[in-house]
Amino acid sequence: MTRDDEHNMAATDDDTEAVEQVVEEVRDEIRHGQVDDDVSNVLEERFDEAGVRLRPEAIDDLAEDIENDVSM
Repeated sequence: MTRDDEHNMAATDDDTEAVEQVVEEVRDEIRHGQVDDDVSNVLEERFDEAGVRLRPEAIDDLAEDIENDVSM
């Protein structure tokens, strides 16, 4: 494995960690009634702030998972 491969893997791990952190924060805020906007929009804004780029479909899927989890 080259240094570039290691760096790319680390960036991927960082992105994964950032996505998980954003999802947990949004999930917690929804549970506390702090999110009034569309969950997909909130996630998109938070990912932009974190420097993470995801496909719109992936953001929608995450939003749906969060909404389903919180509604249980």
